[in-house]
This record gives sequence, structure tokens and C-alpha cells, in this order.
Amino acid sequence: MALLSSALNIFGAVLLAHAVYSAHEHSTLATLAGHPAAAPAHSYIIPTIHLPLDITLETLVAVLLLCVGIVIGSPELKPIQWRVWAGKLEKDKASKTETINGDPLGPRGNPYAALEQRQGFLDIRSQRTEFAEWVKSGSSKK
Repeated sequence: MALLSSALNIFGAVLLAHAVYSAHEHSTLATLAGHPAAAPAHSYIIPTIHLPLDITLETLVAVLLLCVGIVIGSPELKPIQWRVWAGKLEKDKASKTETINGDPLGPRGNPYAALEQRQGFLDIRSQRTEFAEWVKSGSSKK
């Protein structure tokens, strides 16, 4: 698809450039044919120039080709909901193995790795298990 989208984009850009150039030339020739020098210098009347149908159609086809080429060449859409995206990353095995030093915010990294691996962050679950073991052992000292 990359080749098709590139071809459509290049052809659409060339077609659009030609349409713009044709519209400029047509407006220049139409202004010269109307002899604006014959009008008084203080006149602010802007001549109305109608583009021919072929230039209008060429512009529309060029824009359509560019739009199709851009849509075909666009990458796969990502989920809009943050939790869905994070869930996909969590399920991915490669994202679980990356650490803070291994660029967790990279394209496949876990965005929450920095939060999960912070030094000095109180781990309630491990504290709870340690407390339960302390209670079961019945010792008064830790």
C-alpha cells in the first residue's frame, strides 16, 4: 500500500500544482484582456473571473487523489480509550520485559513502567504479606 499511496500523492500533487498554475495563468490573461488600465485609478472594482470547468475539475480530482493517497498511507489507528491502549501494551510480552532504563515510553514500551518500578514507593501488597507472616509467627519483634 505504501507504493500505491506514494504514487497517488505524487500524481495528485503534480495535478494540483498544474491546476493552480492554470488558474493563475487564466486569471492573469483574463485581467489583461479586460484592460484594467482603462479604469480610473481610484476605482476599487475587482473584476470577476470565472475559471473554466476543466481547471475546476482538475483541482477537485487532484484534491480527491491527495485525500485518498493520504488515507491509504496512514498508519493503523490506535484505540481512543487510554485503558484499552494500556491493556494492549500490558498483554504484549515485549512491553513487560522493558525497564525504566530500557525506554519504557518507546513505541512498544509500557507507559506505566516508571510508576510500577519507582524506588522508594510503598508497596502495600508486600507490606500486607509481611504483616500477615508476622502475625502468624506470633513474634513481638520484627
